[in-house]
Amino acid sequence: MASHEPVIGLEVHAQLLTRTKVFCSCSTAFGAPPNTHVCPVCLGLPGALPVLNGDAVTLAVRAALALGCAIRPTSRFARKNYFYPDLPKGYQISQFDEPFAEHGHVDLAERRVRILRVHMEEDAGKNLHGRGGDSIVDLNRAGTPLVEIVSEPDLRSAKEAAEYLRIVRDVLVFLAVNDGNLEEGSFRCDANVSIRPVGQEKLGTRVELKNINSFRFVEKAIEHEIARQEAVLAAGGRITQETRGWEEKSGTTFSLRSKEEAQDYRYFPDPDLPPLTIDEVFVAKVRAESPELPKDKRARFVDELHLTPYAADVMTQHPRVAAFFEEASMLHGDAVRIANFVQSEVLRDVTTHGLTAILPISPRQLADVLKLVDAGKISGKQAKEVYAKLKGTEKAAADVVAESGMAVVSDEKAIEALVRRIVDANPKQAESLKGGKTNLLGFFVGQVMKETKGSASPQVVNDVLKRVLGI
Repeated sequence: MASHEPVIGLEVHAQLLTRTKVFCSCSTAFGAPPNTHVCPVCLGLPGALPVLNGDAVTLAVRAALALGCAIRPTSRFARKNYFYPDLPKGYQISQFDEPFAEHGHVDLAERRVRILRVHMEEDAGKNLHGRGGDSIVDLNRAGTPLVEIVSEPDLRSAKEAAEYLRIVRDVLVFLAVNDGNLEEGSFRCDANVSIRPVGQEKLGTRVELKNINSFRFVEKAIEHEIARQEAVLAAGGRITQETRGWEEKSGTTFSLRSKEEAQDYRYFPDPDLPPLTIDEVFVAKVRAESPELPKDKRARFVDELHLTPYAADVMTQHPRVAAFFEEASMLHGDAVRIANFVQSEVLRDVTTHGLTAILPISPRQLADVLKLVDAGKISGKQAKEVYAKLKGTEKAAADVVAESGMAVVSDEKAIEALVRRIVDANPKQAESLKGGKTNLLGFFVGQVMKETKGSASPQVVNDVLKRVLGI
């Protein structure tokens, strides 16, 4: 329906990378046997009192500052009441009318998306459903600290929503606030989707798409929901405010429940937690100690290290890759050459999981490989062979070259004898080259390199060919 436009807002839920939960000392480690990381506090047993995790506050403020938010000097925790099996207390400790941060923004390629608020809360547990219809509840996740990042309804397409999510995820991962692991649920989002006539200011009836855990699914779910709402209106129906889930197998959204409003949750200030006070000294300290943001790192790579915007983007796809690139560049001195080799060879062998990454060689090994090329001791082709032999080892690049007998052949007499033999074997090409078809020079260079298995110095080969052929 070209006469309507989609209006989308996202609520991102990002777990904070603390060792313990937000109001107790239980571990936040992922993957433990069900219901082993629990205690009276996160189970909500009578008489148990919450104590706020200071590290969670630091990480939350770091995230909010990076998103351009203003930090409230005083905020308050509230009880959000609802009754689900994965919420053992019957309420969730969250922030309501007094969040700790608000009024930020995220810049996309074509628009600025405003952030309404960032607030702290505790995560719920997780329902595990069996094939036979049975279900169990794992409460290990209950009480894990997270921030909820609520955008204004400024997004206008599923593609923009996915772009926004990627930017927010990159920011949180580079800040070491969140591990960005969508598969494990530590980074997930809800999408509020509505449509309205083009030019109308009033928002349409919104539908919430719940807990979508991949960028691809977010885009597909929003696209489907927009199409579904358009079809309902085209048929003369009305959009019902509700919460819907996403089913990848069928590629459709499905109704979960009618959408609750704030009054349905019966918020009230948590009587067990005092107001959270965040002073300017604390905010300044967090700001000063925050890592470089990915957008700033990309800009620096372009302006100071002379990378192309594309290469800078590739080098910042993960914090460990960026750190590897920077260290190797410092050790070698030519960031562009390092970036080219990382793109062409190293990245195919990199595996990442959350904030961790396994890199095939060390920055020192990579820098030393390219230094050997610079010194004329190995060719560019041989550099790739040396890299392959270095993977997964602590060997020095020079030792691998010595062990493999990879020294570059720079003996002009030996190369000249080989060049004359190849020229004699290809008289037509030689005459064409002498006649001005300079592109044939590459043919002869290639033949020499083939005969020497890449060990001949390309510069020496070029010089000798030109002398022998008189060009």
